[in-house]
Amino acid sequence: MDREASHKEREYLRNLDRLRRLRPIDDDFMRCLFRDNKPLVEFVLRILIGNPTLVVTAFETQKDLRRLAGARSVCLDAYATDADGRKYDVEIERSAQRAGARRARYISAAMDIENLDAGQDFEALPQTYTIFITEHDVMGRGQPAYPVERMVLDAMEPFGDEAHILYINGEYRGDGPIGRLMHDFNCSDPSEMHYPLMRQATRYYKETPEGVRQMCTIFEEIKREGYEQGMQQGIQQGMEQGMQQGMEQGMQQGRDKQAQAVYERLLALNMPEAQARAVAFG
Repeated sequence: MDREASHKEREYLRNLDRLRRLRPIDDDFMRCLFRDNKPLVEFVLRILIGNPTLVVTAFETQKDLRRLAGARSVCLDAYATDADGRKYDVEIERSAQRAGARRARYISAAMDIENLDAGQDFEALPQTYTIFITEHDVMGRGQPAYPVERMVLDAMEPFGDEAHILYINGEYRGDGPIGRLMHDFNCSDPSEMHYPLMRQATRYYKETPEGVRQMCTIFEEIKREGYEQGMQQGIQQGMEQGMQQGMEQGMQQGRDKQAQAVYERLLALNMPEAQARAVAFG
């Protein structure tokens, strides 16, 4: 019992240390900050989109898009709807690879599928924003934000499909709203944050007993999910290896039986044993 209690205490202290180092740019932590916090989601979107009157009417974290039957699944970090029916996906990505152009395209397309029912006219598609907040400047040009739009190239005019993709540079530290917000996203200490809503949400999960308990529970869930995923991958790999080995063994056994049958047939035809073996078994 003492050993178990000691193990739990060590695990708790490790979780506390990890919690102290977490920043909003860490996607698991950002999802916690957004969870059940509509004012914060609305505040962040207003800054990213540049619309100070944007009103969020619905949102959820870890949104599974369920209409992609038979296709690759998509789980959105934070999915919101505003008062005008526009849809927003906010993805927090520390890896540039996960913020690639084709992934942005796929998520944008998946949002369209999610928001058009059978029989609806295509004009009913809502305006969508696929937003990547990346830890590093993936475009490498030092700008706070990189809007991506389809264009009619010969006229250099917007295509007007209202499907927007936006990359936010997490390295940017200018004096404007995005620069200050990205400063906050990269802070592990809430007292160093500019914006009260960011500071309040971060402080809750890092400094209040209830918030710390929730985060420790989340850490344990992530650890368990990782273990279960690893086990499942190990089982699948073992099955695949076993099937391959079984096929190879079966094929070898088949070849051996065939060679034996040829060998016996050649002996029956009075071929010398050495010659028959050389012909049958090679």
